[in-house]
Amino acid sequence: MNTREAIAKRIKELCIQNRITPNALSYKAGLTQSTIESILNGASKNPGVCTIKKICDGLGITLSEFFNTP
Repeated sequence: MNTREAIAKRIKELCIQNRITPNALSYKAGLTQSTIESILNGASKNPGVCTIKKICDGLGITLSEFFNTP
């Protein structure tokens, strides 16, 4: 699994844990639905740290918590 796949997998896990859809996450994170979808479906080859930080803010977690997973 490469980094892009790991990030997409982690976002999916966090959506399930928080009982929200990727569309709801996009709203909470202040990102477009297409941004979240492109990360999840692999169209975004290298999601930036700023984008991941917005996702973390939307979920109420830190970057450390986002990346601290097996």
